[in-house]
Amino acid sequence: MISLLRRLIGRLSGTADVPADFPGALAADEQVLAVAKLADGALVATHLGLWLPEGHRVGWHLLSKATWQDDVLTVVEAEEIGSASGAVLLRDQPSRRLPLTEPGRLPDVVRERVNQSIRSRHHRDLPGGGAWFVQRKVPGQDGIVLQVRADEGTDEAAVAAFAATVAERLRQAKGPERD
Repeated sequence: MISLLRRLIGRLSGTADVPADFPGALAADEQVLAVAKLADGALVATHLGLWLPEGHRVGWHLLSKATWQDDVLTVVEAEEIGSASGAVLLRDQPSRRLPLTEPGRLPDVVRERVNQSIRSRHHRDLPGGGAWFVQRKVPGQDGIVLQVRADEGTDEAAVAAFAATVAERLRQAKGPERD
C-alpha cells in the first residue's frame, strides 16, 4: 500500500519514474516527462532537458539533433562557444549513440521537445561553407534566443560578424523594449 501511495505521489509531482540510482539532481520544480533504460543507466527527459546517464542535463535548446532508429537514440549536443551582439554562437559536439533497452515514451518526448524549442531556422551560405541561424525558446526562461551554428570549415570570424548583424536587425525589427 505504501509503495502504491509513493508511486501516486511521484506521478503527481512529476518525479515518479526517476531511477533510484539516478546520478543527477533535479531542480525543485523539474517535471519528469519520460524515462528510458540503457544497459548501464537511464535517460531522463524533463521539461528542462535531457539528462544523460552520467548525470548531465542538456537543455532542449542545446540539442542540435536527435534521431531514433533501431532502438538507438543518437543525440548531438551543442556547446556555447561565444556570443555576437546577443546571438549565441554554437559548436556541435560529436554525436552520441545511446542504445535503449526500454525506450518507453522517451524517443517521442525528445523529438517533440527539440522541435517545440525551435521557433525558426534558416541556413545562410558564408565564406567556406555556411551557418544555421535558429531562434529557440530556452526552457525555464522567457523570450527567444538567436543561436548560430557554423558548418564545418566555415570561417568562424565571418559567422560571428554576420551573426552580430542579424542579431541587431532582429532587435530593430522588434522595436524598443517596454517595461
